[in-house]
Amino acid sequence: MEITCINCPVGCRLTVELENGEVKSVTGNTCRRGETYAKQECTDPQRMVTAVIPVEGASMPLSVKTRTPIPKAKIEACMAALADVKISAPVKAGSVVLADVCGTGVDVIATKSV
Repeated sequence: MEITCINCPVGCRLTVELENGEVKSVTGNTCRRGETYAKQECTDPQRMVTAVIPVEGASMPLSVKTRTPIPKAKIEACMAALADVKISAPVKAGSVVLADVCGTGVDVIATKSV
């Protein structure tokens, strides 16, 4: 399997050898972060989620993000959960908007104050 590392601007083209769902080797990386990225991407892909949600009492929506990446397979459920969030102004940057989104143990937080 071939993937491109996204951990730095170099964008190494990695070749990952998998056997029975397990990473056997990674080549093409110029640093250790590439190997770590390849192993995670091939066995448990995760992504940061960013979105905007409406805020009662504010004219602008609130930008939010997951505090850390969540499993890629849970992104759709995360977005559906965010669609149901009701929040009122004022909101401070860094405030938890949705705790433990979809049972991931990861909070969704505000990225700005409104």
